[in-house]
Amino acid sequence: MGPLAGLKILDFSTLLPGPYASQILADLGATVLRIESPTRPDLVHALPPFIGRASSANASLNRNKRSLALNLKHPLASRIIERLLEDYDIVIEQFRPGVMSRLGLGYDQLKHFRPDIIYCSITGYGQTGPMKDRAGHDINYLAVSGLASYSGRSDTGPVLSGTQIADIAGGSHHAVMGILAAVIHRTASGSGQHIDISMTDAALSLTTIVGATALAGGKTPELGTEMLNGGIFYDYYRTADGRYLSVGGLEPQFYSAMLELMDLDEWIPRASDYNPQNQARLKAALKTAFAGKSAGEWLELFACADVCVELVQTIDEARRSELFLQRGMFVELPTGNGNSVTQVASAIAMSETPASYRSIGPLPGRDSKLVLSELGYSDQEIAAMIADGLTAEAQ
Repeated sequence: MGPLAGLKILDFSTLLPGPYASQILADLGATVLRIESPTRPDLVHALPPFIGRASSANASLNRNKRSLALNLKHPLASRIIERLLEDYDIVIEQFRPGVMSRLGLGYDQLKHFRPDIIYCSITGYGQTGPMKDRAGHDINYLAVSGLASYSGRSDTGPVLSGTQIADIAGGSHHAVMGILAAVIHRTASGSGQHIDISMTDAALSLTTIVGATALAGGKTPELGTEMLNGGIFYDYYRTADGRYLSVGGLEPQFYSAMLELMDLDEWIPRASDYNPQNQARLKAALKTAFAGKSAGEWLELFACADVCVELVQTIDEARRSELFLQRGMFVELPTGNGNSVTQVASAIAMSETPASYRSIGPLPGRDSKLVLSELGYSDQEIAAMIADGLTAEAQ
């Protein structure tokens, strides 16, 4: 059943932050019903490659969920939501501030029908403040929060991350934490609440130690000058075959072992000297040394030592990695046409109530008829709703 069995969530979100948050919850047993527009489908449905008619991105991002196509602008849509609230008591939405209220589905409106509702809003800049109505994306939230100001190199400027940090670590993960905290509070008090997740606020919170140091009157972090952003030997190095190795041995026992194996013993006493000129010379020595052998040769040399040096793997290499195979980080889900698809599993490993994987993400409106019939609507009424554009079936 999963540790979150019994939680029932209406998910009005699209794209990445909200759907990934509800995927985390669904993998752990929560019941999630996606409310999707029948006329403006989530762009994730259009991302190739496809598994039959389904986007592989949607198949993973929205697994373990059901889909109800509902035109929220239709005057009867709010009545269906009110019926759903008899059973569902958590809402996730990702519209700009005020949109849900204009649709009659804001927190203050829905709590009249469900006083203990937990209502999580995920936005770029929050429900209040001078930027609340401003459009934005992950890159903008990282910029405004200050995180991008020290993420990169001094000669190239800020760099783009390979994943959406503000969207996922900011929006998705903070939404999950906020919802579960609100569930605990409701269990103790009986009261629901509105959770205001700003992806920019969350990105600011991710500055953690660096931010704390700057706020305490320390040095403002800069590109490529800090301990963990390229200012010292902690970095990536290119090998003779064009691969990259990550060097993370900050502690003396790690960097000493690495430098000794690389025949760079003379640098051992100076590796802890964080003077910029000294570190620049050490990095140049490491760059030259790593360029002299292939990644495989270096890994073989380091294999029996604790040196905190690892290959930068591709996703395909990670998929074949003994580490992730033994950790169970890939699962096979049936696609419904006799085939299966590999997906990344939940990273939350629980001994008694592990995550489960029941179905790939549905096409928009796949469960419309079933959900509406469960609410007590007759076949004739559902047919009329489809004809009127209130709902739709997956095509």
